[in-house]
Amino acid sequence: MGIKDFFFYLFSAVLLFAAFRVITARNPVYAALYLVLAFFQAAGIWLLLKAEFLAISLVLVYVGAVMVLFLFVVMMLDINVDKLSAGFWKHFPLAGTVGVIIALEMAWVLMGGFRTVEEPRAGPAAVQAATGGVAQVSNTKELGKLLYTEYLYPLEIAAVLLLVAIVAAIALTLRQRKDSKHMDPGAQVKVRARDRLQVIKMPPVVAPVPQPDPAAAAAAEGSKA
Repeated sequence: MGIKDFFFYLFSAVLLFAAFRVITARNPVYAALYLVLAFFQAAGIWLLLKAEFLAISLVLVYVGAVMVLFLFVVMMLDINVDKLSAGFWKHFPLAGTVGVIIALEMAWVLMGGFRTVEEPRAGPAAVQAATGGVAQVSNTKELGKLLYTEYLYPLEIAAVLLLVAIVAAIALTLRQRKDSKHMDPGAQVKVRARDRLQVIKMPPVVAPVPQPDPAAAAAAEGSKA
């Protein structure tokens, strides 16, 4: 077993362990951190497959952006973990069986691709090898050429869709709701210390002493007599 095979099995074992802990961890923050570990192991496998662009994209996009957002959401929400995991072990046999079937199907489909003896070469590499030159091919450069030539319109459509999603999310966040209290941040910043509390001098108010009624006092004395 070569060094490449050793790292492949190492990354795969850690990836399987991290994926299992994602669905079994009781703390959602720990589950998110295990998912980060799983992404790093998948990026390592991509590097072994000589897909450097996909590996760095997986780390930058999913680990650097998506998982950070997940962690913020998990920390801000009050999640009842006991209630969510109440029926986990009840449905675990069925879920495990389905997972094993899917894993066997994927292995049956992909094992044919692992038996290749010679690595496939790209178009420019094949041309240079045929002419006797040294093949120097960059996956990132080739993907950039494809994205901005043949797939330019799909790329622009995806960018417009993402822009619309960002604008919609901001609009939904900044709208004023009737059932929530809203305060202008600009007014909070502009407030001064002397405007918060104002002391007003007022004259004292003394309640008048009630005077006894003579008629009522005479009636009371007459009833006693």
